[in-house]
Amino acid sequence: MDFGVVLQTDPPAARVIDLCKRAETYGFSHAWTFDSHLLWEEPFVIYSRILDETHKLTVGPMVTNPATRDWTVTASLFATLNEMYGNRTICGIGRGDSAVRVINARPVKLAELREAIGVIRGLANGESVEYNGTTLRLPWAPESRLPVWVAAYGPRALALTGEVGDGFILQLADPDIVAWSIAAVRRAAEEAGRDPASVTICVAAPAYVTDGSEAGLEHARNQCRWFGGMVGNHVADIVARYGGDGSAVPQALTDYIKEREGYDYNAHGKAGNDHVDFVPDSIIDRFCLIGPPEHQVARLHELRELGVDQFSVYLQHDAKDATLAAYGELVIPAVNRREAARV
Repeated sequence: MDFGVVLQTDPPAARVIDLCKRAETYGFSHAWTFDSHLLWEEPFVIYSRILDETHKLTVGPMVTNPATRDWTVTASLFATLNEMYGNRTICGIGRGDSAVRVINARPVKLAELREAIGVIRGLANGESVEYNGTTLRLPWAPESRLPVWVAAYGPRALALTGEVGDGFILQLADPDIVAWSIAAVRRAAEEAGRDPASVTICVAAPAYVTDGSEAGLEHARNQCRWFGGMVGNHVADIVARYGGDGSAVPQALTDYIKEREGYDYNAHGKAGNDHVDFVPDSIIDRFCLIGPPEHQVARLHELRELGVDQFSVYLQHDAKDATLAAYGELVIPAVNRREAARV
């Protein structure tokens, strides 16, 4: 299993770069960032420094969107980084959340997302594409290669992911919902004539390694409660479209938002915010990885058995350095055991 780290680009940017460098030394293969240009610093500028100061790390947004950047600009950004650093980028993309809602815009339609994926990936892979009624290419980037992973929750978005995505990003780690979501993506891939196994599966969620005490568990839950609020904000759109009776999406994903009253983007992805009290402990325990190392390893083994190829750790809490160290020294080695030198 691969491991990634997901960061917000809060200033100073040097701290983000340092965390990515540390992550690589601990065995993480991917560094992802939020992409919301008003809430945080511009990630693509920071990617250049991360790539320059690491060796193998792959970087990209979790997630960008087709609304706040021209698609050809997005492709050029990735292709330029690939030319400079040897194809070490990845594009996570979705319909748009904080980046568009903060400017009072709306997430794009799925048809527009599908078209954007084709343009961005095509251009960043050295291909010619149709855009605004003309044929375009990046003539200076024939060797660039860019995988595009789609973030999705609802049935139609999951189907689109299976049909066109190189990978699937699910932002929660509940095994039942993971199993349901992967099945939907793979079913759509097969119906589209693709090999379902060709779609890489990434689960992203906060991880907080505790000492096994009740006090430690309570503190970790409070540090990660924001994640239930963030997921609930996405789920609210799905409930509005499909209803919350469990016929279209699992009730385990929708029931807990009944007490949700709103969402403050000024506190998006931040521990300790005051608008996520509706999120119960049971949701945090299911959606996140909280507990001592052995608990984390057991859940990761379960996710791998379900078909998860990468687990990416959200580091939006007060134990960023400790979590990286615990994963690098205890969790990742236990999940990816090395073969013996002598057999």
